[in-house]
Amino acid sequence: MANIKHKILVLSGKGGVGKSSVAVNLAVWLSTKGKSVGLLDVDIHGPSVPKMLSLKIDGFEASGEMIDPIAYSERLKVMSIGLLLPSEDEAVIWRGPMKHNLIKQFVTQVDWGELDYLVVDCPPGTGDEPLSIVQLLGQIDGAVIVTTPQELAVVDVRKCITFCRHLSLNVIGVIENMSGFVCPYCNKRTDIFAGDGGHRMAEDFQVPLLGSIPMDPSLAADADAGKPFVLQTASPTAQALAYSFEPILGLDANSRSRKEQVKTMKIAIPLVNGRLSGHFGHCEQFAVIDVDAEAKEIKGKELLTPPGHEPGVLPKWLSEQSVKLIIAGGMGQRAQGLFTQNGIEVMVGAPDGDPDELVLQYLNGQLACGQNICDH
Repeated sequence: MANIKHKILVLSGKGGVGKSSVAVNLAVWLSTKGKSVGLLDVDIHGPSVPKMLSLKIDGFEASGEMIDPIAYSERLKVMSIGLLLPSEDEAVIWRGPMKHNLIKQFVTQVDWGELDYLVVDCPPGTGDEPLSIVQLLGQIDGAVIVTTPQELAVVDVRKCITFCRHLSLNVIGVIENMSGFVCPYCNKRTDIFAGDGGHRMAEDFQVPLLGSIPMDPSLAADADAGKPFVLQTASPTAQALAYSFEPILGLDANSRSRKEQVKTMKIAIPLVNGRLSGHFGHCEQFAVIDVDAEAKEIKGKELLTPPGHEPGVLPKWLSEQSVKLIIAGGMGQRAQGLFTQNGIEVMVGAPDGDPDELVLQYLNGQLACGQNICDH
């Protein structure tokens, strides 16, 4: 993961809104801009990516314990459980732990190499797969939220933005898919789905609206045929997709700015007996560690005794210590929200360990976070 510059999730709280189509076209479009891209499909029960890219393979190549992803093109690599199944009709009947373990393998045992972008196509909802990928990827640039205009879809998709905020995950923006249909013969526009839910949702949550994508029968036909629709540059719908993706390219410039801002920062780790506390609210001390994020070095450390664990006290106190990140074993959603409000990023599910070792793993992109063990 340390070799990947930008990690982007494509999320939706509702199935059938075109989320996988957006993810596939985003990955292909980025590759046409000269970027090296990975496309990871973690929709375990309904993997669409292989079909949309017409990928069929006889087997994977492996070197040691690492598996090579499938090369769609010179600049685009793909991994999906759909590539592992014996047929398209095969059902994956798994509970949460098995899905988490597979996603962990996709993250840690697939040789992605050096990438500019990793685009992750998540299944609908806010369950096991999105939670696992957020915990396993480490630093993520943010999520693209996909919806359709009607209220029935928006009611569920809004939960995705709440999910992102609970996990301190940036929302890059909202894409409103299937936003009207323009007749190619008379140029009359018809709203197949009534409403402007994507616009209102973006306004309500104060996140960017990346674009509204009109319907085009060719998009569905191309998806069935395994042809990325965004390559049809003459199509107004393809142009709307490309326009919606433009801000993603801006992540390069933004990341350079952020890199300067966080070159030096403070990281806090709750401790019991000198090691990470599995239960945030039971910690005895905080290790507040000064780091140089660019050099990936620890510059200094203080062991501080916190004030009483009253609601809102610790986030404010750590903010006064100029802490920008807290690495915890477990922390409730309410506490995470309070830290976010005080400008402190939260990583949960960190393993038991020495605070210096955990910080160095974080700086080198090697901190493997698991389940939030104290979610109350």
